[in-house]
Formats: sequence, C-alpha cells, structure tokens
Amino acid sequence: MWWGSLLLLLLLLAAAVAAAAEPASTLTGPSRPVTVALREDRGHAVDLPDTDPRVQRRATGWAPEQIAVALSAAPTSAWVSWITGEFQMGGTVKPLDPGTVGSVVRYGLAADSLVRQASGDALVYSQLYPFEGLQNYTSGIIHHVRLQGLEPATKYYYQCGDPALPGAMSAVHAFRTMPAVGPRSYPGRIAVVGDLGLTYNTTSTVDHMASNRPDLVLLVGDVCYANMYLTNGTGADCYSCAFGKSTPIHETYQPRWDYWGRYMEAVTSGTPMMVVEGNHEIEEQIGNKTFAAYRSRFAFPSTESGSFSPFYYSFDAGGIHFLMLGAYADYGRSGEQYRWLEKDLAKVDRSVTPWLVAGWHAPWYTTYKAHYREVECMRVAMEELLYSHGLDIAFTGHVHAYERSNRVFNYTLDPCGAVHISVGDGGNREKMATTHADEPGHCPDPRPKPNAFIGGFCASNFTSGPAAGRFCWDRQPDYSAYRESSFGHGILEVKNETHALWRWHRNQDHYGSAGDEIYIVREPHRCLHKHNSSRPAHGRSNTTRESGG
Repeated sequence: MWWGSLLLLLLLLAAAVAAAAEPASTLTGPSRPVTVALREDRGHAVDLPDTDPRVQRRATGWAPEQIAVALSAAPTSAWVSWITGEFQMGGTVKPLDPGTVGSVVRYGLAADSLVRQASGDALVYSQLYPFEGLQNYTSGIIHHVRLQGLEPATKYYYQCGDPALPGAMSAVHAFRTMPAVGPRSYPGRIAVVGDLGLTYNTTSTVDHMASNRPDLVLLVGDVCYANMYLTNGTGADCYSCAFGKSTPIHETYQPRWDYWGRYMEAVTSGTPMMVVEGNHEIEEQIGNKTFAAYRSRFAFPSTESGSFSPFYYSFDAGGIHFLMLGAYADYGRSGEQYRWLEKDLAKVDRSVTPWLVAGWHAPWYTTYKAHYREVECMRVAMEELLYSHGLDIAFTGHVHAYERSNRVFNYTLDPCGAVHISVGDGGNREKMATTHADEPGHCPDPRPKPNAFIGGFCASNFTSGPAAGRFCWDRQPDYSAYRESSFGHGILEVKNETHALWRWHRNQDHYGSAGDEIYIVREPHRCLHKHNSSRPAHGRSNTTRESGG
C-alpha cells in the first residue's frame, strides 16, 4: 500500500518540478516588473583589431569573400551576395569597374550537382570626404544575385563568382529555404540580435547564437560601427567625446565593414540574415549622401515586397509575416513608408500567416535613460496602425541592454497589444546601458534634441497614471516586464498558430541556458475581432496616456 502512496508522491513531485520549469506565458496576464541588477562591471567592449586573422582578407585574385544569403519576399526565392577585389583607401581613389567580373551563382540539391545557374548585378560604392587630410574609400565589387523557383524548406548547395575567370568561384556553401507560406509551417529557430559591432563580446554573441543553430537571423540595426573611427583608423568608445569638436564631419573607417563581412561569413553564407538600418549606418559623406555602405552591401526584398526601399520591406517565412521598418526614414502618416505599410498590412491574410512580427532599430518602450522616448514621433505615427492589424511582437535594438515588455499599447497594458523586445545588447564597443530613467535623478531632460533623422520630438509629460505630471516614472513601469544589462541574443521558436517561445541568452551563461523566457500566446478569437473593428478600441495614440497598473 505504501508503495502506491510513494509512487503517487513521486508523480506529484515530478509534476511540480515540470510545472516550475515551464516558462511563463502571456496568457496569464502582465507579469510583475523585474530588474536584474548588474552582476559585474564589464567595462567597454574591445574591437577586434585589423591584425586578427578572422577579419583579414583570405581571398586572392577575384575569388569571392564576405558571402551572405538573404531572403526574398517569399520562400521560393533568395538572394546571394558577395564581394570580389580589394577596397582602396587614400586621398584619391579610383573605383573598380563592376563589369570586370561576372555575378553568377550555380546551385542545386547536391554539392556535386550544381545544375542551375542565375546571374545578377554588381556595383561599387565610395565614401568620400571633401576635406584635406581625410582618407577616402572605395569598395570592392559587390554582387547581388536572386535565385528564383526554389522549393520551400529545402537545402540548396551553391557556388558564387565568375566561372569564366580562373580562381574566381567560391567553395560550395549551403542554405535552407524557409518553410512554405501557411499556418502550419514555421522556421525552427529565429535568432534576433541588435547593435552587434565587431568586438570580442560580439564574437561571444555570435558563437552563442550559432550554437543555437538558427534557421534565420534578424539584425535590427547598427552593424559594424565603422563610424566610431576616423578615416585614419583611429577609433574611440565615444566618437563625439573623442573627436566631435576636432573633425569637420563625422568620419568613418569603411574597412570595418569589410572586416565585419569577413568575420560573419561563417554564419551568413549558410544562414539567411535580414538587416534593417540603425543610426550607425547613417554615415554622412560628400554631397550630403548617407547610408551608402548599408544600401550597397546588403540585398533586400524591396522590389518583391513593393516598398522599393532598402529602409523598410516585408517578407514571409512559413506562417509569419515580417515587417522591417525604417526608424531613420520618413515614417509620417503622409509619407511613402506609411502608405506602403498600409498597403502591405491590407494584403496580410491572418488565416495564412497568423503571426505578424516587426523589427526596427530604435525602441518605443525602453525604460533605460539612454534613448528614452527618443522616437516617440514614430510611435505616435505608426502604433495605432500596427495595433489595428494585430501586431504580435516588435523587435528593436539601439539601447545597449535587454528589455522585454508586457503586452502594451499607447503605454497602457493591453492583452491585445504587442510584446516589445529590445535586444541592443549584441556586443558593440559603446558603453552598455545600465541606468534607468525611473531611478532618482536619472530622468532625461525632456526638451527636444535636434536630430535630422528621427522626425522631431513628440514626447511630453504624462497626464494620467502613476507618472502623471512627469516625464518619467518613479519606479519600473508596469509595461516593462524584464530588463537586464548584459550582452546576449534571443531565439524565437514559433510552435504553431498561437504559441511562440521566446528565449534570451546571456553571453556569460552556458550554451543552451536562458536568462529570460516566455511563451508569447496569440488570442485571435479575442483580439483580431477587436482589431478588425472600424477603429482600435483605444482610439488614437496619445503620448500623455499611461497605465495605472
């Protein structure tokens, strides 16, 4: 008899342990705000030097390097990009002729049977400064080739380069296409990183991320931080502090882009990576040109998704419709991005792609002092539209820390609002964000700060709730579920039409362990009906409204 009682007790204990190990769920409602104290002083991240073998050029002649795969708008198509030839630095530079070498990809279903072939386009770009003593840059030849007619969820082998020239083809690489568009197929793991840079911390982030074997990588802005350097290669952790008063223009050291591409090739040649711009990609140069490296180096499904812009676009991966939005492009309601977003959202069929996930650089719901409410104008312009179409998750970066929100709309806890996740903790050389706006004496100055790229300043004091009459809360806001200052990355696993598991991994933890994890659960029966009404339940976004908890 006692054996039966013991067995029952053991089963109950096992069930209790399993329940305790199960991640929390958004279904249980908003969680109490958690702040994890800074565990150690990590100081400043240190960039990999140009002498590191991982960033040095190994290709010879016209052999391809910096090979990368990106998605098209649908799983039946993908982009392959690479660079041939060497960049040039100097007072006077002569761009290479893009027609010197062909842009060809041979591909197939086996490494020894590359029976299909596609051709594409090539270009070079330059970063030029009209000031004496500054070094100019011109890139190697950048190639972009679109592969079409692919089968979803299929592994393809490929070589890129120019088969007409000796030694001008790459080794054989492979990537897997996304699952077919539909409500019952999803990528296994989607890695999300931001503000990556090219430091020793970056290498830890990338190693951890690679160990999770993602099927897709989202990089939500701030790629290599070439603009932390002068054109002579001298860098600093704070450009404005070190050089801001002594240079006629914000300089960059463009070879850092090539170093980054070489280091990342081990990941990007086999795993599709989708990128959206951050502020460190602005990179002003002669003639007020901006974003030259960003526009040139990456392939975007801009034409396929109808945006015709590298700053914002969309794509499908299984049952997920992704929106990559431009925080540094015009996002006003009369602008091209907003009009494109309206059209794109109107075409989304949630019975086909149940999940709606967005990514952009600067967060709307950060509680850190750094960049606090910096892009309020973007939130005011776009949040209502995204809410009305049932946005599920928003990924951002910019703030160099990790933070996850409860479901929120217009600063109000809302069971049908999006979960906002900021992963600006990829490892770049700028200082980690450790101070919160709600800490005594750390609320930022609410006065407008001129910035030509973020559309003005729309934030003001709250008029209701716990922060009424103030610009900041005096405690961690109710909409902030979890925040921690640690380097890391996140993994999204969409399980089915309603459940997705989010895990955030600290760099200092063992591979496979998670610092934060939660099931994000959609409630279409509750929310899509609400969203599909003539207007959102909360009406227009209002910068002065906030939840009282």
